[in-house]
Amino acid sequence: MRRVFQVLLAFAATVVLCGTALAQDRVVYHIDDAAAQATKGLRNIRNHLDVAPDTKITVVTHANGVDFLMEGAKDAKDANIDYGSLVSALKARGVAFEICEITLRNRNLKKEQFTMDATFTPSGVVRIGRLQSRENFAYIKP
Repeated sequence: MRRVFQVLLAFAATVVLCGTALAQDRVVYHIDDAAAQATKGLRNIRNHLDVAPDTKITVVTHANGVDFLMEGAKDAKDANIDYGSLVSALKARGVAFEICEITLRNRNLKKEQFTMDATFTPSGVVRIGRLQSRENFAYIKP
């Protein structure tokens, strides 16, 4: 009887711990067109964290969406908007930025062209799918 109680207690603790881990909001922001989405997306992420600072946010980029993560990138409509400083500030708040390696190959880009604040993923669309299906991330496309 004591063993059954210990097993039930361990199971209950596991359920509570899993529930706590899942309680954190997790969001993936999908950017595939930097000219149309980067400034708006970065502003959305900043506002998101201002209201819900414990949210785990991952930004996945591919196609033309990788452009704002290139060293020295600025908003084409407003040259006063320096993407590097905005990305660094969000990275300091825990936001992860990921760049699709398929895009790099297709566009003949090199990893060295990108900010140190970003990491690389083999496929942007696969990464987004896995974050949604396996890790319960909500999906936002600015």
